[in-house]
Amino acid sequence: WGLALPEGGDYYGYSLALGSGEVTLLALANAYRALANGGGYGAVGAPPGERVLDAGTAFIIGDILSDANARTKTYGTDSLLTTPFWTAVKTGTSKDMRDNWVVGWSARYTVGVWVGNASGAPMWDVSGISGAAPIWARLMGHLHRALSSPAPQPPAELVQAAVRFGEQLEAPRREWFLPGTEQALFAL
Repeated sequence: WGLALPEGGDYYGYSLALGSGEVTLLALANAYRALANGGGYGAVGAPPGERVLDAGTAFIIGDILSDANARTKTYGTDSLLTTPFWTAVKTGTSKDMRDNWVVGWSARYTVGVWVGNASGAPMWDVSGISGAAPIWARLMGHLHRALSSPAPQPPAELVQAAVRFGEQLEAPRREWFLPGTEQALFAL
């Protein structure tokens, strides 16, 4: 996806899955742009040409990242990440609070925002939702002041199925699945 890391995977270990590798904001936003383009990746400023992810997987990730209800436990019902138009968005905060970011996309735009101290000094009590999210939300609102952003249509091969959660962790709902991966019950 163009996320060049200065060290090999063994250097980061399992923490790489949680984002421990340092990348530029432009590279990170361009990786999210591949999700916005249904799994098609292109260099910054170029149209997507290489398929790095199937369209169904890209759609499901976007569906998850656009679910305002999934964010309510952490951010409340009136979060800055909840826009009046369709968006998918993700926040991040470094473990030592050095910086934070938000990357999200709409039907037309992919926007990344980084907030931090150039010196690398910690910003205590500033996370992605309180640091970068207000800027991201205002910018996306400005870009969409006269434009709608409809939700993408699911690829034909996806399956939507009812799901339940054990011990009433969440309300039953319908979720998207790749064919053959459907699961009716999620329990701890």
